[in-house]
Amino acid sequence: MKIITYTTTDLLGPLNDVEEKYAPKKLYVRGNLQIPLPGPRAAVIGSRKASSEGLKAASDVARTLVRKGVIIVSGLAEGIDTMAHKTTIEERGCTIAVLGTPLNRVYPQKNYQLQEIIMREHLAISQFPNGHKTMPTDFILRDRTMALISDASIIVEAGDSSGSLYQGWEAIRLGRPLFIWKSVMNNPSLNWPKKMVKYGAMELKEAEEVLDVLPFFRINLDTIAPFRT
Repeated sequence: MKIITYTTTDLLGPLNDVEEKYAPKKLYVRGNLQIPLPGPRAAVIGSRKASSEGLKAASDVARTLVRKGVIIVSGLAEGIDTMAHKTTIEERGCTIAVLGTPLNRVYPQKNYQLQEIIMREHLAISQFPNGHKTMPTDFILRDRTMALISDASIIVEAGDSSGSLYQGWEAIRLGRPLFIWKSVMNNPSLNWPKKMVKYGAMELKEAEEVLDVLPFFRINLDTIAPFRT
């Protein structure tokens, strides 16, 4: 399946002034979801070096939301992102990977097969054209774009220096719901949850709470036939 180039508006529909300020002009897409993107979409994100508790929480949250028809968005990184994608696929749901590299590159390399499955049967999105030299700041830009693509973001596990925090702050800037998993929120060694709560982030005690803030759109099942028997 070939790579297709879209404007952000083509992919997401009309943007307001706040959304448009940092939106990429072009997005490179490969996969099998309808365009403009169906919804609802929730990002499940967190640490690359995730704990066993964090991985279980990511799997539980993704599974619960998928069974309610939510599309799971994540960044194909190790740890929480990988678990969110894999759980969605196992549950025969739909997942979107937003990459910090061009679509013809894989990072981390151990996710080569996972990226291939997503590009073939789900959807992979990058704001970087093939041939682009990847820089560390590209993953920050990826987080910003992932917040834009997602109707809500859920940080399952993250330290004070985690890259997931970039997406959290961007979700707040966009006025999108931001959830912080309960064990992280109540971790006294972390400073960032309290700061984000001051700006509107919410503690997530049960995955179902996300459903209350998601805009539900009809998913055209004919466009995602590979997920169904």
